[in-house]
Amino acid sequence: MHSISFNKKINKIVIYILLILVVIITVVPFVWMLSASIKVDREVFQMKPFVLIPDNAKWSNYIDIWSRIPLGTFIKNTIILTVVVTLLQLFTSSFAAYAFAKMEFSGRKTLFLAYVSTIAMPWQVYMIPQFLMMREMGLNDRLLAIVILQAFSAFGVFLMRQFYMSVPDSLCEAGRIDGMSEYGIYARIMLPLSKPSLATLTIFTFVATWNDYLGPTIYLKTEAKKTIQIGLQRFIGQYSSEYGLMMAGAVISLVPVLIVFLALQKHFVAGVATSGIKG
Repeated sequence: MHSISFNKKINKIVIYILLILVVIITVVPFVWMLSASIKVDREVFQMKPFVLIPDNAKWSNYIDIWSRIPLGTFIKNTIILTVVVTLLQLFTSSFAAYAFAKMEFSGRKTLFLAYVSTIAMPWQVYMIPQFLMMREMGLNDRLLAIVILQAFSAFGVFLMRQFYMSVPDSLCEAGRIDGMSEYGIYARIMLPLSKPSLATLTIFTFVATWNDYLGPTIYLKTEAKKTIQIGLQRFIGQYSSEYGLMMAGAVISLVPVLIVFLALQKHFVAGVATSGIKG
């Protein structure tokens, strides 16, 4: 018994050490980013010795960046794009997932498998046909093009369906007996129960859309319509780069993501745990 107890303690210590190492590896890039955001360019990559907070910290980077680029416009465009795409994906994914999970119709499993299999196809394979299609529709250089392309998510449908499959069918049958339509069951029964999965999908979609660089680069050309990720790229020149200002902008762009994650983290953990209960 003493040997078993000792082994358990050793295993627990090893696990804690590994977790601490993972945390350190994860946090170090963010610490470096914060440190670089208050340095001049020549100090950013100075490692011997590495100084976390320089004696003459350049806090003015957080002020100068607003005048060097139209950061307010970039942030506004990014917020509009991210919020609209997130709301649309929550609606379309949950709506389609309810049909795939709780409604009977011909070819349901085949259609679901075909739709979800698109997750395995890289976006680079079909981004050129998409661009040509958007251009023919007159949506080039418009945020609406990105909204249309990102309003539907096979991953979101898969995630929400996994949760809906864990909800007893008896609840839906009870709603039908009471005279509720499928729309009513979806809105009054399924949606209120799916808050954890909706929170999980919100975080994934918000972060992916907010940090998207390639999509806005392809479709947005006008300065007034660009997002913050494209705007920060302006500090990288052919012969020199202003890393201090760029890192200050990166810190500012990280704030909304942190707010969303911290606000939904409890539901996020519950959503990840419950979305894989039943296949």
